[in-house]
Amino acid sequence: MSKAPDAVKPVSRLGVVAGASVGTVFEWYDFYLYGSLALFITEHFFSGVNATTGYIFALLAFAAGFAVRPFGALVFGRLGDLWGRKNTFLVTMLLMGLSTFVVGLLPGYAQIGAAAPIALIVMRLVQGLALGGEYGGAATYVAEHAPEGKRGLYTSWIQVTATMGLFLSLIVIIAVRTSIGEPAFRAWGWRVPFLVSILLLGVSLWIRLRLNESPVFQKMVDEGKTSKSPLTESFARWPNLKLVLLALAGLTAGQAVVWYTGQFYALFFLEKMLKVDGLVTNNLVAVALLLGMPFFVVFGWLSDKVGRKPIIMAGCALAVLTYFPIFKALTAAANPQLAAATASSPVTVVADPAGCAFQFDPVGKKTFASSCDLAKSALANAGVSYSNQAAPKGAVAVVRIGTTDFQSFDGEALAPKDLAARKTAWTKELGAHLAAAGYPAKADPGAMNKPLVVGLLWVLMFYVTMVYGPIAAALVEMFPARIRYTSMSLPYHIGNGWFGGFLPTTAFAMVAATGNIYFGLWYPVIIAAITVVVGVLFVREMRGRPIDE
Repeated sequence: MSKAPDAVKPVSRLGVVAGASVGTVFEWYDFYLYGSLALFITEHFFSGVNATTGYIFALLAFAAGFAVRPFGALVFGRLGDLWGRKNTFLVTMLLMGLSTFVVGLLPGYAQIGAAAPIALIVMRLVQGLALGGEYGGAATYVAEHAPEGKRGLYTSWIQVTATMGLFLSLIVIIAVRTSIGEPAFRAWGWRVPFLVSILLLGVSLWIRLRLNESPVFQKMVDEGKTSKSPLTESFARWPNLKLVLLALAGLTAGQAVVWYTGQFYALFFLEKMLKVDGLVTNNLVAVALLLGMPFFVVFGWLSDKVGRKPIIMAGCALAVLTYFPIFKALTAAANPQLAAATASSPVTVVADPAGCAFQFDPVGKKTFASSCDLAKSALANAGVSYSNQAAPKGAVAVVRIGTTDFQSFDGEALAPKDLAARKTAWTKELGAHLAAAGYPAKADPGAMNKPLVVGLLWVLMFYVTMVYGPIAAALVEMFPARIRYTSMSLPYHIGNGWFGGFLPTTAFAMVAATGNIYFGLWYPVIIAAITVVVGVLFVREMRGRPIDE
C-alpha cells in the first residue's frame, strides 16, 4: 500500500480541508438561495398561473437543478477520473457561480412573460450540472489526503459545508430583509443575495487555485494506472455496478430524504403550512443549523471508531420512527392556535369526488372552478388541514368547520371576471368562518414557543448529521481509486438529486391532494425505511479499506 497520503504534512492537510470546504460552502450557498426564496421566485417568475400551481412550479424549478445532477456527476465524474480532481472542481465552481449571479439579473414574468421562467430553469439546470460534479470531487480530494484512521473526521468537514452554505444564505437573506424592509425585499431585495455571490466566487476560486492535485491521483498518473474509460468500468461491469446500486438504495437515498426533510422541508413547512412569518422562520432555522453543525464532525469522527454504516442506519431509523410526532409537535409549538383549532373544529370538505380535480396545470390555462376545487384551493392557501367526505353525485361542495357547514359555489359557468369577483367574496367569507372557529390567518409570534421550535428543528438537524457526517467516507471507501470520482458521484447525486431534491415538490403535492399537512411525510419515511432494510442486509462496512488501490 502506498504511503502517498502520509507524505503530506498535517498543516498541508489542514489547508486541503479548508480549501475544499470553503469552496463547497460557496457552491451550496448558491444552490440553497433558490430554496429559501421559493415564495418570492413564485411571485416574480410564475405569476401567470394560479397560486397552488405557481408554488408547485417554483418547487419544480428548484427540483430541476437536482434532476440534472446525476448527469453532471457522469460528465464531471468522468473528467475527474481522467483529468484530475482539482481541475474538475474548479470548472464546476465557475459554472455554479456565474449561473447564480445571472439569476439575480433575470427579468420577471411581468417583463418578458413565459421567457422568464424558461430562463430561470436554464440557470437552474446549469447550477445542477455543476453541483453534480462538485461533491464527488471535493469528497474524493479530501479523503485522498486524509491520514489513515481519520477519513471520517476529515471528510465530515465537507459535510459541514453544505449546512454552512444554507446557514450563510439564511444570514444574508435575514440581513437584507432587515436592512431594507419587507416591501422592498419582496419587490427587488430578494435579488441581492444572488448578486452578492459574485464576490464569493472570486474568493473561492482564489482559494482553490492554490491547491495541489490529490496525491492518490498523481500517483496513478505517474504509474500510468488511470482509467481510460471510467464510465464503462463504473457502470458496464457488474461487480462495480452492484456497488453503485447498493450505495444508492442502502445509503444515499435514505440519507438524502433525511437531509432534505430536516433542512428544507421543515423550513417551508413552517412558512407555507404553519403560516409563520418568513423572517421568523429563517431566524429559527438558522439557530437550529448553528447548534447542529458541530455534530457533522462528531459523527464523522465517531464513524472512524465504530464504522460508517451503523451511524447512517441509526439516523434513518430514527427518522422513520419519529417524523410524524416531531412535525405534529412543531405545529403545536409554532402555531398553537392552528393546532387548537384543528383539534376543536376539524375541517371537512364534503363533495362529489367526481368534481374534485388534482389542481396542477402544467400550462397554466385550466380554471379549477368546481365547488370542490374552489373549496380545497381556498383551504390549501389558508394553510388549513382538512379531511374529505363523499357527497351525492352533483352536490355542491360544503366546507364543514366543526359542526358549522359553509356551502361553496359552482363557478364553472361564470365568466372569468365574475368568477374572480365571486371567488374573492366567498374566500373572504370562508376566512371569517375559519376565524370564528379559531383558525389564525398567520402564526402569532407572541404565542409561539420559540425555544421548543428550535429544539425540534435541532432534533431534525441531529438526524441530518448522523446520516450525512459519515457518508463521504463511506462512499469513497466503496470504490477503487481509478474510477472513484465517477462511481461515487452517480449514486450520491441520484440519491440527493432525485430522491432528496424532489422531496419538497412531491411532499407538497401530496399535501395539496389530500388536505393533510402531514401526509407528505410518508415520502421520506418510506424511502428511509427502504434504506434501513437494504443497508442492514446488503451493504458491507468498508471502514479502514485502503483507498489508493
